[in-house]
Amino acid sequence: MSEATPGRLGLISLGALVAAALALVFFVLPAEYDIDPTGAGELMGIKGMAGYSVAALSKQSAIYNKDSVTFPLAPFESVEYKYALGQGQSLVFTWQAVSASNDPLVELIFDMHSEETGTDPEDSVTFDIGRAGNAHGSFVAPFDGIHGWYWENRTGEEIVVKLVSTGFYSKATTYGPNGTFSKSFPENAEH
Repeated sequence: MSEATPGRLGLISLGALVAAALALVFFVLPAEYDIDPTGAGELMGIKGMAGYSVAALSKQSAIYNKDSVTFPLAPFESVEYKYALGQGQSLVFTWQAVSASNDPLVELIFDMHSEETGTDPEDSVTFDIGRAGNAHGSFVAPFDGIHGWYWENRTGEEIVVKLVSTGFYSKATTYGPNGTFSKSFPENAEH
């Protein structure tokens, strides 16, 4: 066994310092702070990994609203429905697809996504995507913008999408085959 000499301890300490600096530059900065000076974070798929953060408690000045809508979708028809939410505002939702034949296995293509205010709609952020007959959950807006779903019927029969939600939204907009339609909700307790 070799003895620990001051020179040897200095080399070990220097090695540990270099390793820590490399870990900071290659892993911590890209994943936690979205700072990627070498480009390695993007190559490894960890850039921006920490994502958006919101507080556990978010007091609101806006009124809590309730919404219930249905969208009949003909075969190969689609619709989008989005809520206007400010950063940190939340909603609780449940949606279900019901086919004309009451098929319990009916599915829609869906995409739950958000578009940040002032950005190109092509830069939307997707939170959940796939095929399903229903979904339930809660959502906290990571930024000001519109947040909601795209549903598409790829079956040969009509499907009705039923959505029920509650939350701190001020407006909902439908983007469908018949155009764009919006409805407003009370924005604060003074209304």
